[in-house]
Amino acid sequence: MSTGQAAVVTGIGSYVPPNRVTNDDLAARLDTSDAWIRSRTGIAERYFVSPGTSTGDLAVEAGLRALKSAGDEQVGAVVLATTTPDQPCPATAPQVAARLGLGAVPAFDVAAVCSGFLYGLASAGGLIAAGIADRVLLIAADAFTTIINPEDRTTAVIFADGAGAVVLRAGSPDEPGAIGPLVLGSDGELSHLIEVPAGGSRQRSGDRPAAPEDHYFRMIGRETYRHAVERMTAVSTEAAERAGWLLDDVDRLVAHQANARILDAVSDRLGIPAERQLSNIARVGNTGAASIPLLLAEATSEGRLTAGHRVLLTAFGGGLSWGAATVVWPELQTI
Repeated sequence: MSTGQAAVVTGIGSYVPPNRVTNDDLAARLDTSDAWIRSRTGIAERYFVSPGTSTGDLAVEAGLRALKSAGDEQVGAVVLATTTPDQPCPATAPQVAARLGLGAVPAFDVAAVCSGFLYGLASAGGLIAAGIADRVLLIAADAFTTIINPEDRTTAVIFADGAGAVVLRAGSPDEPGAIGPLVLGSDGELSHLIEVPAGGSRQRSGDRPAAPEDHYFRMIGRETYRHAVERMTAVSTEAAERAGWLLDDVDRLVAHQANARILDAVSDRLGIPAERQLSNIARVGNTGAASIPLLLAEATSEGRLTAGHRVLLTAFGGGLSWGAATVVWPELQTI
């Protein structure tokens, strides 16, 4: 039996902006088609922020829903996982906390790109273990379309906007909702595979101005695919082993919604049948750090994820970064 204190999921919420964008909408301005996008990504539609809507706006909406789901609108800390903060300085989390009426609680951002939610779980769990907060609001939100080149069909058809959030409370490692062993990793030598070259101190301290295209998100797709499949497979296996689970024990695989082909490859390598893999990429696209909590909230609301399911979470993103964790899903109210 496990001992010590754990972070336990007690509330969940999600939000996507109302601007629905179909493959045909994108094909009208890009050299692409609905068939091309579906065959390479598995995406049929997604949601984009409207002008003037920020990551913080998405985060507030998801945070409100998670707090209502938990039945208690007060927490002791806020963690926001994002790659698209409202501004470079200050962090977006304190503004989100203020807008949610949470007072002078500690609040900070976590930057781990598409692995941000899992890194955020580690951060939130650390706050609880250290006694800094008994309850933490963890939000993952990205307005990815604000850093995507709208004329680049390799990224413009994949990435989208959204937010997901969970409320975590201090509890027992053996109760439903307790976040199991977290396994995280990174490889900075491959940071060039996923990057926004301009806008940081390295570019700003250089002697030449950045090219306009350097301010946009870049991804080397083929190499990223290989590393994503390998890393998510390996880290998922390790997390299950640390939890004392066989992969056959996993009722639901919830992977970062990067690309349908990546999701299928990871599921196949793990030997987890397709019917146990949760996915919403066809409807919302790749929403960055938001993808895992957004999918968890949606699947809970739809009854695809229910109390008692043994869930394996895994993600891969820029950094490179990756992670996995286990959780026995609790009974939750969805808003």
